[in-house]
Amino acid sequence: MKIALLGYGKMGKIIEKIATDRKHEIVLKIDQDNQDELTAENLQMADVAIEFSTPGTVLSNIEHCLNAGVPVVVGTTGWYSNLPKLKEQYERSSTALLYATNFSVGVNIFFHVNKVLARLMNNYPYYDVQVEEIHHTQKLDSPSGTAITIAEGIVENLHSKKEWVNSLTADGAETADDNVKSDQLLIESFRIDSVPGTHTVIYDSEVDSIEFKHTAHNRNGFALGAVLAAEWIQGKTGFHSVEDMFDFK
Repeated sequence: MKIALLGYGKMGKIIEKIATDRKHEIVLKIDQDNQDELTAENLQMADVAIEFSTPGTVLSNIEHCLNAGVPVVVGTTGWYSNLPKLKEQYERSSTALLYATNFSVGVNIFFHVNKVLARLMNNYPYYDVQVEEIHHTQKLDSPSGTAITIAEGIVENLHSKKEWVNSLTADGAETADDNVKSDQLLIESFRIDSVPGTHTVIYDSEVDSIEFKHTAHNRNGFALGAVLAAEWIQGKTGFHSVEDMFDFK
């Protein structure tokens, strides 16, 4: 494939290496210094775009891809309030978008097992549950998109929780919220230097605790998953989530 990289920071550079190792070609690299090169003509040199930029630029980048008719894989988070509008636009288009809060194969297995575990825990109401996530201090959104997906998987399947709430703990940030209601699922977010991403679901009772954890050792798993998504989206149209790539039946 010929790939356009929209966002050429740490993730973009790792994606570039993995893509070229898999014999793909990078034909366009866009970052904050060359936004003027993000044109329909340049995008159309590519078979697919992979978008890992910032919450402030992602929607504009998606719009450029839509107008150019180039399928796009979106890994940037922090823009999901716009999902319904974009879904409608892509369902009317002849191109495709695939998005994920996390493209890692291991994390998507984690997402699936998390839902199964939440359904099982309906039988054991004396356990309470919360989610903890740890990321590097450069992480721009809180909670992480991955943590939101985990929390939504619990809320959708565990009868005792109706919504999630977030508490961010970092230098100069708010401290943990002690006023969480019994039907609210707490996501505690921690920002620590050089942590690629750790997510833990904790079921706690008076007698014991059950912890279900995913720890990323580096960003390579995210990058590989994004390249696999770019390969998968070839020839497809419409609006897709990363779940469409996996068969967990």
